[in-house]
Amino acid sequence: EQSCVDKSEASAMTTIARIREFFRVMGEMAQILPARSYEMPESDEQVSQGSVFEDTVSRYPDNIMLIFEGSQWTYAEFNGEVNRLAHLLAAKGVSRGDTVAIFMENRAEYFLAMLALVKLGASASLVNNSLSGAALVHCLRATNAGGCILGEERSDVFDAVRKELGWVGAEPILWFPDGDGGESPGWAADARSEMATQPAENPEITRSVTAGETALYIFTSGTTGLPKAAVILHRKILATGQAMGATGFRLKPEDRLYLCLPIYHITGLGPGFCGFICAGGSIFLRRNFSASSFWSEVQQHKANCFIYVGELCRYLLMQPTCPEEKNNPLEKMLGNGLRPDIWNEFKDRFGVSRVCEIYGSSEGNVSFMNLLNKDRTIGFPSSEVVLVKYDNEEDEILRNESGACVEASAGEPGLLLAKISSKTRFDGYTDQAATDKKIVRDVIEQGDQWFNTGDLIREIDVGFALGLKHYQFVDRTGDTFRWRAENVSTNEVGEVLNQHPQINMANVYGVEVPGAEGRAGMVAFALEGSDEFDMEAFVRTVDSELPVYARPVFLRVQRSMATTVTFKLLKGELREQAYHLDKVGDDEIYVRKPRGESYDRLDGSFYQRLVDGTAGY
Repeated sequence: EQSCVDKSEASAMTTIARIREFFRVMGEMAQILPARSYEMPESDEQVSQGSVFEDTVSRYPDNIMLIFEGSQWTYAEFNGEVNRLAHLLAAKGVSRGDTVAIFMENRAEYFLAMLALVKLGASASLVNNSLSGAALVHCLRATNAGGCILGEERSDVFDAVRKELGWVGAEPILWFPDGDGGESPGWAADARSEMATQPAENPEITRSVTAGETALYIFTSGTTGLPKAAVILHRKILATGQAMGATGFRLKPEDRLYLCLPIYHITGLGPGFCGFICAGGSIFLRRNFSASSFWSEVQQHKANCFIYVGELCRYLLMQPTCPEEKNNPLEKMLGNGLRPDIWNEFKDRFGVSRVCEIYGSSEGNVSFMNLLNKDRTIGFPSSEVVLVKYDNEEDEILRNESGACVEASAGEPGLLLAKISSKTRFDGYTDQAATDKKIVRDVIEQGDQWFNTGDLIREIDVGFALGLKHYQFVDRTGDTFRWRAENVSTNEVGEVLNQHPQINMANVYGVEVPGAEGRAGMVAFALEGSDEFDMEAFVRTVDSELPVYARPVFLRVQRSMATTVTFKLLKGELREQAYHLDKVGDDEIYVRKPRGESYDRLDGSFYQRLVDGTAGY
């Protein structure tokens, strides 16, 4: 009798929970439907990032637009500065269709330069400010940049390659001082002083720039090889800003954004900066991320929105509790890479009510958004996609007897392909060969074309979601390797290893071992909090949480973690160096020998057995 009562109460509670979830989701949809009505403009439509910014200025001239290092500008004030720079660029010969590079740190002048260029109908090539030498030359040449706007902080690096570029005086090179600054170099014009004599009126040409013209070149921040320049049309950056910012953040003019991501990258620039200047919101800009200063600055500037990448969230969780994190104003977050293992902990500790995880890429033709605020999901796609079976070992898509791709089952990781159509075009890179390489043909039927994201995704069950399929990121292709006849997911292994209190970011990858099939797991990490590694705790975590085939064979203890500026873990060089003692420098290498119960420091004797193929794996 008691059992029947218990079951009845449990059933009633389940029904109540479902009803609550129904009304919660319906409430979410009611708030996002107006923004979802946004349609990407046609290519010949006279609308651009510059004209949309001018529209915002006319609606909210006195709203605070930007706060940076003790200074702030209203929309009207910033627009006047943008116009002065645009007129100066035009006087120096920059015109519609030209490309000018921007090379400086996160600064107010970065936004100034980008908006001035797009107002003229020119393209801004957004160059990674950490580059130098051959990589910098590659990026400047890849977009055929005919000039550069740079900050004082990068002058010496730029000057070192200027002659190699053949830039000897004819090209417009504008220089901005850093703070009070010093004197501009002889080969560059002092932008700040020369702007002072220019008019503050909007350039006439801005209103004739069309959505199909190139606004930006954004370079991929891939973990291997030289960056590729993705072509970003006005229609795409507007969609990223207006649609993604409005639906993800649910932007209002009174919202304030904490922005510390590199603004030459699509996440910080698109739904971050562009989203807010479309809505009339305010932006607090930081040169770089500081975990120790984050909460005090959020409180000081009343930032209720945060644009993130997942590792920033992990860094914040690693910090000791501080008074400023209590009752903080942060309500809404949008970004990518927040891993499932820290998702709930982050929301609960810091009281964040809305996490809009997104998925996409600078060059891609599809995006995902967690618009319904479901936990641990990238949400649902903006256009038609398919998940197809992928052979990680052979690094190829599986096809059936008729030549079509084989679709993955629900819950099974599959390679994400996005259909290319007139509405979801793939604009590609400046390198045509690289563009062609990303297109998969004859996926479902003869003649169709799909963009290859290079990512493994799976469909997940999130409960009531109005019939919208939700998905979860699994891995990059190549980040899954095969060992002991089993597929090993580097992200899933990394999430387990990050449970160790001394490991912040576990960088997992597969390495070849002579005489053994597949690739053995290897993990690189830098120690947190102590110079002495607690190996016993590591082994307990590995043995209790991972199957035998997924347990790392090799450990590499680094002095510091190698990441891109967008906090992607670098793997290419680590894979090549593997466990080779002559390539890893001062890093310590440990190995778990066959049937070993722990890890031993790799010495010359066992290393020789590894390379000889006699280690027993």
